[in-house]
Formats: sequence, C-alpha cells, structure tokens
Amino acid sequence: MSANTTNASAANTPCSFRIRLENEKGTVLTEAVVTIEQDKEGFLVSCSALTARHLVVDVRTSQSIHSIPGHLAHTDPLIQRFERWARGLLSEGFSLDQAAHALATSKRTLARRMQSVLGKSPLAFFQDLRIERAVHLLRTSHASVDQIAAEVGYAEGSTLRALLRRRVGRGVREIRRS
Repeated sequence: MSANTTNASAANTPCSFRIRLENEKGTVLTEAVVTIEQDKEGFLVSCSALTARHLVVDVRTSQSIHSIPGHLAHTDPLIQRFERWARGLLSEGFSLDQAAHALATSKRTLARRMQSVLGKSPLAFFQDLRIERAVHLLRTSHASVDQIAAEVGYAEGSTLRALLRRRVGRGVREIRRS
C-alpha cells in the first residue's frame, strides 16, 4: 500500500492519496486515488487520522483473518454485487443458494471467487458485514444491544456480545466509547 500527498501545504489545495492493496501473491485487491479538499487550517491532520483509522492493513498472516474488509473497495464486479445484496439482507440470515440465484451465478463460482479475491467464504464475509454494521450502530446510536443484534440478524444480544469479543477483541462498552 502506498499513500502520497501532493501540494498539501497550501490552503485550499487538494490532498491526494493513492492507495493500492495487494495480497501476498502480488494480485491487486483494490486500487484507488482519493482527493480531499483542504478547507481550513489543520484539516490535513484530521484527514490523516481518518485515513489511518480506516486504511490500516495488517499483513501478518496469523492476524489477517480477523480483519473486516468493509472499507475496501472491491474491483471484482461479482464481489461488489454480492456485497450490495448481502448488506440489504443482514437481518434475514444467509443462504448460499439465495445469494447465487440473486446474482445469477452458481454457488461454486461465487464461493471460488470470494475465496480467491477475499480469502474467505461467502458466509464468512456475510458475518463480517454483520459485525461491521453492529459496530457502526453501537458507535452511532443509543439502541440496546438486543435491538442491534436483531437488526443485524442475531436472535440474542448475548450472541452479538460474544462475537464482538471474539472477532473485534472488544466489548460493547469499549466500542461505544471509541
């Protein structure tokens, strides 16, 4: 991954970041150029903090399986369509048959593509999206854990609490405070 800024010192000058993410084989997973206008003094510090918060990539293989790829822009059209479909159905549960049918592809093609691009199964990615949405709701709403659990497709708040501890490494209180 690389990030470069250009002309970032002058007021009202764009701040540009070129981001390229590759897997261990050198295959490009995503690539983007982000340009942000500087509108007030000190904005680039906030921009840098925001970029660092959302674009940290852990390349250690032992930990990389725990990353949630919600902020990665996928270059594969099938993966993009799957993500849009899945985000609309988080509260309903997952069915590989329904996913493949909705995307007009076979279960095997969907599973192979997800594995080659993201390194995980469609179900694992669906669960990542649920956790990502739950974390967002915990940070931005005052809804109870049970309400949030129901909204993201878990029957009980205790299930969500356990998954947050296991997958994110933090409890509900820690997430709400961050």
